[in-house]
Amino acid sequence: MAHSPAGFRCACPDVQLELECIDRLYLGLYVPVLQDPRGVAWFFKTHRGHDFASSSLMAPMTERFVQQIGRFAEREGIDVVQFRKGQRKDDLAKEYLARFDADEGVLFIGKAQERAKVVRTERRRNPDTGASYAWLVKTTSMVNHYYFYCVDRDFGPFFLKFCSYFPYNVKLCLNGHEYLKRQLARRGINFDPLDNGLRSCSDPKRAQRIADELSAEKIDRLARKWFRKLPYPFPTKDRAAGFRYDISILQAEFALTQVFDRPLTGRIFFEQVIRENVDLGRPDQVQLIFDRRVTRRTPGRFRTRVIHDGVIPSLHIDYKSSRLKQYHKEGRGLRTEATVNNTYDFNIGRRLENLPRLRKIGFQTNRRLLDVQRLSHDPALGEAEFNSIHRPQLVDDQRASALRLDDPRVRALLSALLVLHLLPCGFTNCDLRQHVASLLGLLPGQYTQGQMTYDLRRLRLHGLIERIPKSRRYRVTQFGYRAAMFLCRAYNRLFRPGLALLAAADPPQPAPLRAALRQVEQAIAQLWDDAA
Repeated sequence: MAHSPAGFRCACPDVQLELECIDRLYLGLYVPVLQDPRGVAWFFKTHRGHDFASSSLMAPMTERFVQQIGRFAEREGIDVVQFRKGQRKDDLAKEYLARFDADEGVLFIGKAQERAKVVRTERRRNPDTGASYAWLVKTTSMVNHYYFYCVDRDFGPFFLKFCSYFPYNVKLCLNGHEYLKRQLARRGINFDPLDNGLRSCSDPKRAQRIADELSAEKIDRLARKWFRKLPYPFPTKDRAAGFRYDISILQAEFALTQVFDRPLTGRIFFEQVIRENVDLGRPDQVQLIFDRRVTRRTPGRFRTRVIHDGVIPSLHIDYKSSRLKQYHKEGRGLRTEATVNNTYDFNIGRRLENLPRLRKIGFQTNRRLLDVQRLSHDPALGEAEFNSIHRPQLVDDQRASALRLDDPRVRALLSALLVLHLLPCGFTNCDLRQHVASLLGLLPGQYTQGQMTYDLRRLRLHGLIERIPKSRRYRVTQFGYRAAMFLCRAYNRLFRPGLALLAAADPPQPAPLRAALRQVEQAIAQLWDDAA
C-alpha cells in the first residue's frame, strides 16, 4: 500500500501505509415501543396487567436495577466511581486499562448524573367533570447513569452507559481501530500501533480486509453478549414478550489514515494543503466533497475552519450537522475523517442495519476531499531540496559538508556557477578557482587548488554540478543553476537589504518592514500586559 492518494499524486511524501477503518461508533440502544407514552401505558396495563400506568410503577423497577448493579460490583470486586464534574472519563478508563491484565472483563463502573429522556406522570384535570387523573408524558430529567467500562476479547475497550430510569435507554461506544488491533494480534500479524490507528503493519492488505469485516451483525452480537453478562433492567418475562433493545447510530466516524515515510515533510505538506484549501467550505465545494446538492434552501451550515491545538492545525469542513476533519496524526501521517452526527443528512435511517450504506458514504467523502485538494507546488519537495544543499550529504559512502548560505565562500561558489553554466564545453578546476577567488577579493594564489578540489567535490555530491564523462571538466546541472539563481537572489534582494533596514538606527526613508514589526511587537507587549 505504499502509494500516494488520488488527490496528491505529485504533491505529498510517499505513503507507507493506507488504511480505511470505522473509527468511533456511538450507538443508541432502546426498546422501540417504550419510547412513546402510549407504548409505556400498554406495557404496564396490558403486558403487566396493572389497572393504571404511572411513574409510581417505574420506581420499584429502578430501585431493583440499581440494587442489581451494586450487588454485581460487590460480587465481582469492581470499583464504582462517582465521576467528578469536568473529569475526563476516558483518562480514568486509560488508567484502569493500564492495570488490567485479563483477556476481557469490566474495568470499573462509573456513575454520573446527566440529562436523559424519560417518561413521567403528570396530573391533568378533566375539563367537564373537574376530576384529576394521571397522564404519561415524555420529558427530560437529570437522572443517574451507570457507565460500564469493559474490555472485550474481540473488540477491545468499549463502554455501555445505562440510564437508571425508565425506559432505561443505553448508549454503546466502541472503536473500529481497537477491534482491528485485537483481530491482528489474535491472528499473529505484527503491527505498530498509533493512538487510535496503525503506524505500520506487516500485512496491510489483510489488515484492510479485517477492517472491512466489522459489520452491523458483529456489533449487535457484542451488545447482546454483554447484556447477558451485566445487570439488565428488564426481567426474562419482559424479554420473552419482545421487549428487547434495538440499536441506532447516533454518531459514526469513518477514518482514512495515510502514514508518510517522511513525517516532518508530511506535516509541511499538510500545512500547505490547509493554506491552499481554506475555501472548501463554500457550498459549491461542499457539493463536490459530500456528493449532495446544496441550494439556498438547504438547511445547515457550510463552512471551513482551521483550528489550532497548540501548534497542530486541523481542517474542518461542515455539512449540515456532519463534519469532515483532516489533521496530521501524531506527527506521522494524514488522517481524513468523516463524522456523521445525523444519518438523515444523507437520507439514511438511523438503525444499525444501515451501517454498510453509511460506511460507503463516509469513505467516499474522504476520498472526494483528497481529489478536490490540489497544490500549486510541493512544499515537502522544497524542504527536501533545501536540506540537500544546506545540510551535509552522504552519497555512495562519500560525505560532503553542507553548503550554508551564511558562508561567504559558498555564496561565491553559487555566484560563479551562474556565470560558468553558460560555457558550452563546461569548466575546469582552474576556471572556477579564478572566479571564486575574485568574488572573495582574493588573489588566485590565496585560494588554493586543494581548496577548489574540496569545493568541487562538495558541489558534485550536492548535485549542483556533474563531471563531463571522459574529461576533467564539469558542467552545472539544471537543478544547480536554478538553485544557485534562487539562493543568490534571495540573499542579495531579500536577506541583505531586509536585515539592513532592521539593523539601521534611523533608516534614510520610511521602511514598511520596520513599521510592521513594530506593530507585532506592540501587539505582543499588549498581550503580555493583559495576561499579567
